[in-house]
Amino acid sequence: MRYLIIFFISILSFTVNAQNITGKTISDGSALPYVNIYLKSTQKGAVSNDDGSFKINNIDAGTYTIIASFTGYQTQKKTITISSNDVVVDFNLPESELLEEVVVTGTLKAVSRLESPVPVEVYSPAFLKKNPTPNIFEALQNVNGVRPQINCNVCNTGDIHINGLEGPYTLVLIDGMPIVSGLSTVYGLSGIPNSLIEQIEIVKGPASSLYGSEAVGGLINIITKLPENAPRFFADSYATGWGEVNLDLGFKTKVGNKANLLFGTNYFNYNNPIDNNGDNFTDLTLQNRISAFQKWDFKRDENRLFSLAGRYFYEDRWGGEMQWNPSYRGGDQVYGESIYTSRFEFLGKYQLPMTEKVLFQFSYTDHDQNSVYGNVPYLAQQRIGFGQFTWDKSLKNHDLLFGVAARYNYYNDSTPATVGADEVVIPSLFAQDEIKLNDKNTILLGARYDYDKRHGNIFTPRIAYKFKPTSDDIFRVNAGTGFRVVNIFTEEHAALTGARDVIITEELKPERSYNVNINYLKKFYTKSGAIIGLDASAWYTHFTNLITPDYDTNPNQIIYDNLNGKAITKGVSVNLDAIIASGVKVLIGGTLQDVSQTENGIKQRQILTERFTGTWAASYKSYKYNLTLDYTGNIYGPMRLPTLGEFDPRRKNSPLWSIQNIQLTYDGLANFEIYGGVKNLLNWTPNKGNPFIISRANDPFDKTLDENDPTDLPFDPSYVYGPNQGIRAFFGMRYSFK
Repeated sequence: MRYLIIFFISILSFTVNAQNITGKTISDGSALPYVNIYLKSTQKGAVSNDDGSFKINNIDAGTYTIIASFTGYQTQKKTITISSNDVVVDFNLPESELLEEVVVTGTLKAVSRLESPVPVEVYSPAFLKKNPTPNIFEALQNVNGVRPQINCNVCNTGDIHINGLEGPYTLVLIDGMPIVSGLSTVYGLSGIPNSLIEQIEIVKGPASSLYGSEAVGGLINIITKLPENAPRFFADSYATGWGEVNLDLGFKTKVGNKANLLFGTNYFNYNNPIDNNGDNFTDLTLQNRISAFQKWDFKRDENRLFSLAGRYFYEDRWGGEMQWNPSYRGGDQVYGESIYTSRFEFLGKYQLPMTEKVLFQFSYTDHDQNSVYGNVPYLAQQRIGFGQFTWDKSLKNHDLLFGVAARYNYYNDSTPATVGADEVVIPSLFAQDEIKLNDKNTILLGARYDYDKRHGNIFTPRIAYKFKPTSDDIFRVNAGTGFRVVNIFTEEHAALTGARDVIITEELKPERSYNVNINYLKKFYTKSGAIIGLDASAWYTHFTNLITPDYDTNPNQIIYDNLNGKAITKGVSVNLDAIIASGVKVLIGGTLQDVSQTENGIKQRQILTERFTGTWAASYKSYKYNLTLDYTGNIYGPMRLPTLGEFDPRRKNSPLWSIQNIQLTYDGLANFEIYGGVKNLLNWTPNKGNPFIISRANDPFDKTLDENDPTDLPFDPSYVYGPNQGIRAFFGMRYSFK
């Protein structure tokens, strides 16, 4: 009898302490069926019925996080406490914001991505987390039509290609300020803490009418977080099997009643020389880098803008023969390429205290580089100051933007081509009118005038047309011109490294380009509940006076001159962004392009430009187990490679190659994420199928070179089209306190 009483008491105790959760799931006032509802860190869950109702039975007393998720709708989380009564929890899920992000880069105004007459691609911090990298340069490897190009086997510096155009044709902005250019085109895309990035906006096509001569092929705008939107404290660190260590730290705080401060720092270290391909040269450049970033946001009357930001960056990197150390720096005994970079940036924006919306933006950068390539020193300084006033005015169906800007550029280096410091101030005027013809048709007219004392008057017009037949369809046409002044040694790393002589045959004329881009954006809803975003583009760019390096005429020289003919870049690209099931997201992109030069009637493909590329990022989220699986990768078609003439045994064209990565993330702990995975799953490196990568690696100073023997190749580390780093595991942790 006693055991029977104990049994009934146990049943009664369970009944008292185990309660039920009931509720409804709705969206926009209507019932939303088939929503997944579950309690985090438990096995308990349910699926809502046709009328949106759900019930989870027998929940023990305690505090829980309850989560509701459904394909095409934003996931919601709520904290509930179970005691002695049943709990009622209702969810109102808004639709997913797929294709509806706010963008500012295309027109210098904050608008919905679907409303912008200029196509803008947007990538969030969640995209960067799918394949964690120590810098923005590597993070862009999974963006369709954008390729980080490594330009040197030894020091591993590179630039960003957009739609087949070389890195100098792409302008890189931070918070809308053009502070990554010249020297930093090659060396400055590192050290921006990824944890501080709000989003990355990419414009493919001409943007010179708003941003000046460097935005010929497109631009990348890295937008940092507002202090009020950042976590109170965050930390993100990971290490790889090669010995790479990356650390991001940051915090935000209030300073008085009028200011918010955001601080972040990035540290990266790699000090483990590896030579897997056996040429006695480092496969990956050794690096020691630190960057500190600070951003202030000030509260003003009528919500007027005022923010200041600054960043300091220092890096020591070297690559070369495995026995190299700093005592050999600049000598001709052991080959090494050593680069010390010191750089600081300051930028801000201030809205004038007046009725009209007038904004003043400004930036200043100071970049100092002390480097040697073997026994060739390259000492360079660049200072860039930029100021810009914009007036934003709306009149009936006209959305007007007027601007006046000035750019100060100082550049000096130790090369024979630079006789004295180059110092110039370029004033600019620009105007833009976005005309809303009706609900479906919009036209944008823009023009920019620059005066460069070296080249006189520069005029770059722009026109865009947007047709929006439905709320989920948009068709755009953009056309414009570009103008660019070239500095060989800040943009072409091959001019400094290796043993080839640099020949400039004439005074180089500025390049000009004419570009047209057609874009179609569409959002699909399937009967199964999936949402698919389609973003398709076609483009055509025609260059005159193109300046390119000639590697073919003489294997011992790199010859620079203006192309006596034309250069054409054309292609098509497609992106598919889909939410196809609860917890399943896929982003797939492909680009097919033809980049060629025609001189004296002979057409030739551009060196180091792929015929096609594909990228993907697939994610599966198991809410039940708090796990996310990310599979990312890219694939590249053949590209013509810079060989040393007909006697060079290395491949003349690259094979089909792919870099693929996989990652597993666990977020079941409060404020913590634990992640790990494998990079370069296929263990692909450029030495596959090649007799060697670096020509004459055994005699990098060409001390025994027979110049009369064409089969005796000189030292050349510029034969590179992908990373030399093979397969490696990584493991990391994130902590974020809101």
